[in-house]
Amino acid sequence: MAPLCSASPRPLEAPGQPRRGARPPRTVARASGAEARASLVLALASQALAASQRRAADLAAEAAKYAFPSRRFEPRTLEEALMSVPDLETVPFRVLKREADYEIREVESYFVAETTMPGRFGFDFNGSSQSFNVLASYLFGKNVASEQMEMTTPVITRKGEPSSETMEMTTPVITKKSAGENKWKMSFVMPAKYGSNLPRPKDPSVTIKEVPSKIVAVAAFSGLVTDDDISKRESKLRESLQKDTEFRVKDGSVVEVAQYNPPFTLPFTRRNEIALEVERNDISS
Repeated sequence: MAPLCSASPRPLEAPGQPRRGARPPRTVARASGAEARASLVLALASQALAASQRRAADLAAEAAKYAFPSRRFEPRTLEEALMSVPDLETVPFRVLKREADYEIREVESYFVAETTMPGRFGFDFNGSSQSFNVLASYLFGKNVASEQMEMTTPVITRKGEPSSETMEMTTPVITKKSAGENKWKMSFVMPAKYGSNLPRPKDPSVTIKEVPSKIVAVAAFSGLVTDDDISKRESKLRESLQKDTEFRVKDGSVVEVAQYNPPFTLPFTRRNEIALEVERNDISS
């Protein structure tokens, strides 16, 4: 009789160990509170980095306007060739005539924000600084719309105009003096894209005005600006215009001084201009 076949005994398995050939149990990943907080911090950090990069790019673009100045003016002399102008918006103009000492420009109309200066002189540092800060505050958001507007150029100082007359000349900042009052006015030219739809200032000392188009005679010079220097240059420009057969100084015209550069600019690379309003000679008279 054949012996009975018996199955091989199954090896004993240690308690807690899975059987051979059995699928491992499926585990569900659960993030702990610390891991969730870490993920949130990383996401916020990534967003902050992207925002910082955008701000850095904006700052770099703004700095480039000063580091790589515009060459919108055609130099007539070596002095003018060394001048630099920030690549900022300015009032458009068309050159009608160029002479050795000056040029005649036709400038377009524009809007300004204006305030009265506390100083007695056109180039009084404290008065200029206070007025500049008042207008800059309006430009950069101190208005009913909290609108931040871009800076323009140049800065213009103006004197000797009766208070009933309007301003002229292409500029973001104009300063003028009412005759007999020892009061100066400083104005910022507003960005052209707003037109007449400018936000109302919160500061009651700031007013908005429209300046009509004008024809002006302009002479450029470099260096620092003083009241005595401007007086001499104005006399020289008026003398030169007396010899002009096509244009003459308009009655009541007062000198304007345009300064295109920030304070940190080297004096010999600064562009300054004096301007007088002119009109065409009436050849029939």
